[in-house]
Amino acid sequence: MGFKTESTGYEKTILSDLQGAWGVLRESVVNSAGFEGWDRALFHIDDAMSWEAVRNLRLMPPLLLIIRNLCLQGKAPDEVIQNIDDVNEVLTEAVEELHR
Repeated sequence: MGFKTESTGYEKTILSDLQGAWGVLRESVVNSAGFEGWDRALFHIDDAMSWEAVRNLRLMPPLLLIIRNLCLQGKAPDEVIQNIDDVNEVLTEAVEELHR
């Protein structure tokens, strides 16, 4: 009986792109700390990056909407808003790709 071995090569997937987009968004919120609601946005970003949300991508869009609303209402810098748009774009692509 053979054992399953870990792949030695790295294959870039849409999930790695999604993880990267969330990481960039998180970093931009931390670097822009001070706008109203930034700490709550960070909480929801961490929630969206959790293993539970990654295993069920349908949990992410509502969290992203909450994050977007908090950042818009708190007058977050344009960089943060752009990074939210980037996450949304990759998330949409990930959901489409994984449900084919």
